[in-house]
Amino acid sequence: MNRPFSDRPGDALSIVNVSRREFLKTSALTGFVLAAGFPAMLKADETASPQTPAKYGADAMPHGWIDDPLVFVAIAADGMVTIVCHRSEMGQGVRTSLPMVVADELEADWARVRVEQAPGDEVRFGNQDTDGSRSTRHFFLPMRRVGAAARRMLETAAAAKWRVPLEEVRAELHQVKHLPSGKTVGYGELAKAAAKLPVPERDTLRLKAPTEFRYIGKGQSDIYDGADIVSGKAQYGIDTRLKGMLYAVIARPPVFGGKLKSYDAGAALTVKGVIKIVELPGSPPPAEFNPLGGVAVIATNTWAAIQGRAALKIEWDAGPHAGYDSSAYQAELEAAARQPAKVVRQQGDVGAALNSAAKRVEAEYYVPHLAQAPMEPPAATARIGNGRCEVWACTQAPQLSREKVAKWLKLPEDKVTVHVTLLGGGFGRKSMPDYVIEAALLSQAMAGKPVKVTWTREDDLHHSYYHTVTLDRLEAGLSAEGKPLSWLHRTASPSISSTFVAGSKLPMPVELGMGVINVPFAIEHLRIETAEAEAHTRIGWFRSVSNIPHAFAVQSFVAELAAAAGQDHRDFLLALIGPPRKIDPRGLGDHWNHGESPERYPIDTGRLRRVIETATREAGWGRALPKGQGLGLAAHYSFVTYVAVVAEVAVGADGKLSIPRIDIAVDCGPQVNPERIRSQIEGACNMGVSLATQGEISFKNGAVQQDNFHAYQIARIDDAPREIRVHLLPAGDFDVPLGGVGEPGVPPIAPALCNAIFAATGRRIRHLPIKDQLESV
Repeated sequence: MNRPFSDRPGDALSIVNVSRREFLKTSALTGFVLAAGFPAMLKADETASPQTPAKYGADAMPHGWIDDPLVFVAIAADGMVTIVCHRSEMGQGVRTSLPMVVADELEADWARVRVEQAPGDEVRFGNQDTDGSRSTRHFFLPMRRVGAAARRMLETAAAAKWRVPLEEVRAELHQVKHLPSGKTVGYGELAKAAAKLPVPERDTLRLKAPTEFRYIGKGQSDIYDGADIVSGKAQYGIDTRLKGMLYAVIARPPVFGGKLKSYDAGAALTVKGVIKIVELPGSPPPAEFNPLGGVAVIATNTWAAIQGRAALKIEWDAGPHAGYDSSAYQAELEAAARQPAKVVRQQGDVGAALNSAAKRVEAEYYVPHLAQAPMEPPAATARIGNGRCEVWACTQAPQLSREKVAKWLKLPEDKVTVHVTLLGGGFGRKSMPDYVIEAALLSQAMAGKPVKVTWTREDDLHHSYYHTVTLDRLEAGLSAEGKPLSWLHRTASPSISSTFVAGSKLPMPVELGMGVINVPFAIEHLRIETAEAEAHTRIGWFRSVSNIPHAFAVQSFVAELAAAAGQDHRDFLLALIGPPRKIDPRGLGDHWNHGESPERYPIDTGRLRRVIETATREAGWGRALPKGQGLGLAAHYSFVTYVAVVAEVAVGADGKLSIPRIDIAVDCGPQVNPERIRSQIEGACNMGVSLATQGEISFKNGAVQQDNFHAYQIARIDDAPREIRVHLLPAGDFDVPLGGVGEPGVPPIAPALCNAIFAATGRRIRHLPIKDQLESV
C-alpha cells in the first residue's frame, strides 16, 4: 500500500522533554519521557490545532498525512525503559524493529525494554498509517535521535551527580560509567535528574557509528510479542472482551451500491441469544471508508448472531452494478487496451520503430481481482458513554479510524479513543475502517453498550476493498540481431481513486509509478498509455498494489522477447536494463517513486543488475534440469527496493505444478533487523505463489462468487515452495537510505513462476491464476 508522504521524513524533527506535559495525563508512561517530532506538534499543553491533513483529488491519493513522527521513550525509577510504538503490528515485526533502534542508541538492555502500543492520535503521534513498507525507513533516523538524546541526558545527569566532566562518562548497557574510576550508576537512579535537563540540540547529538551498534543490523530472532503469540496470550481485535459486551454480525448488500428494500426479522428474533435487529444506513457512492449498510443482528454471542442473520428474510435492490460480470469485463478491458489511449510517457517514435522492426512481438496479460483475506477477518469493538467513544480494533489506520468514527457519531475527535490491538494480517484491508464505524454505530444503537462486530470469512470475501483487475497489453519491435528497438505498454484497470472520487476512470500517478511509467529500460523508442476503466466494486490497497500486475506483465514480456530474439533470458534482461546508472525521472509525473525524494532514491540500475546477478548465480542459472522442470527469472523495483527471483518448477504429466526452490535476492539498503527481513520476504514468496497459482475473485450478476477458502484458495504446504533461499545484499553504509521490505517481495514471484513453466513445458501463461491451465501438459 502506498500513500503520499514527505520527501525527507525526519529532517525537520526536534526532540523535546515532555515529562511534565499534558501527554502524560493520558499515557501509561511515567518518569523521564522524550519525544521526537515536529516542534509545533509536540506542544501538547497548548491549544493550537494540529496540522490539517492534506486533501487530494482524482489525480492523487485521497488521504495522506505528511509523516510527522512523535516517538516517545520513558525511563522509570526501576530502570525499565518503555518505548511507544505508533505503528500497527501485523506480523511484520514493527513492535520489535522500531523500539530496537531506540534501545540501541539509548544503550538500553533489550531485556529491560517494554513496548507500549500507541492509541490513534495524530496530534501526539503523527502519521500512524502502517502502509507503504515505510515504517522503518521513515522512522529509523528519528528513532535513533531520540535514543541518542536520552543517552546524552543520562550521561549529563551522571556527570553532574559525580561532579566530573561529561567527557569522562559513557552510557553502556543500561548504566552510565565513569571511565577513570570505573564506578557506575543505573538508568533508573538517573531518570529523575535527567528528566529535569534540557534536551540536547540535534547538532550536538552523537549518533553511534555502525560498528558500535548493539542490536541494529545484528538481527533479533525473537519478536517482542512472540511468546504471547505462540502461547495464545496475544490480544487481536477479535479477542476483545468487555463487561456486558454484545456481539453483532451484519447482512450487507451482496452487490456494491445495492440498497435494502425490505426485511422480515421475525424468524431471526426467535433464535436463542438474539436481542435486537438494527438497520444500518448505507452511504451514496463513492464508497470512501464508509460502511455498506444493511441489517445487523445483535446477540449475546457471535454464533447466535450468525444464526439470526441466516434466518433473516431480506429483499435487496441490487443497484447499478447488478450486471457486473468478470468474464464480460475482461473483454471490455481487452478492447480498451487494444485502442490508443492517454499517453503518460513518450520518447522517440514508437510507431515508426515498430513498423520498421525485423520482428514484432505482442502479448496481453490479465490479473483478476484479488482479496487480502487476512487470517483474522476485520473485527472491532466499540463502547459509548459520557459523551465519549472507545474503540478496540485491529486497524492499520488508527488515526483515520478515530476521524471517521467521530464524524459518524458527530463527536469531537478528542472524544474518541482508538485502542490498537495486534493484527492477524492486514495487507491493506485493515487500512479501511468501515468495520470500525459499524461497531461504533451499533454501540450507539444499543444505548452505548459495548458491541463487537465480527466479519466472517464469507463477509470478508464478499465485501472487501479488492485489488484491482488489470489488463496489460505490450508490443515491442526487435532488430534483426534481436535488440529491442521499441516498447509500447498500454494498461487498463479500475483505479483506487474510484473509491474516493466519483467517475474516476484513470489510474493515479502513484499507481502508474508501480512498474509502468518508471520501467528502467534502455530503449530509444518507448510509449506508455493508460486506458479508461470503470470500477464496479470497491477498489482498495493490497500488498504491493499495482506492482503485482505490472511486474507480471513486464517481466513475462521480457522473457517472451528474449525467446523471440533467441537469447538467454538473463543476458537479455541485463542488456535491456543497460549499464549501471542512476535515473531521475521527475518529469514522469508525481509519485513515480512511491513519493520519495528523487535525489535520495533515484532508480539505480546498478543495484537492479546486482540482484539479478545474485539470484541467478545462487540458483545456478543455466544448469541442466530433467524434462518437465525449468528455471524462471523476474526482477522488479518497488517501494525503493530491488528484488530478483529465480523460481524452479516441476510440471508433471498430469499438469501438477510443484516448486522445489525459490531464490530471491533483495537489496533494501541498510538492514535494521535482518531476521525479520528474511521472514517478510519468505512470507512474500508464499503469498506471491498463492496469488499466482490460485488467487481469483470473480463476479457474476454483481456479486462475488467465492465465499471461503475452498473457493478462494491459498497455497497449502504441498503447493508452497519446498525451499526459499533469501539472499540479502549488504548495503555497506548506513548513510544509504533504507528501502521497504514488507511488499517488494511479492511482485516478481508470478512472472518468475510463469517463465519457469515456459522453460519446463513450452507453454506461456498470460492470464492469472495459473490453476487449471496446466492440466493437459
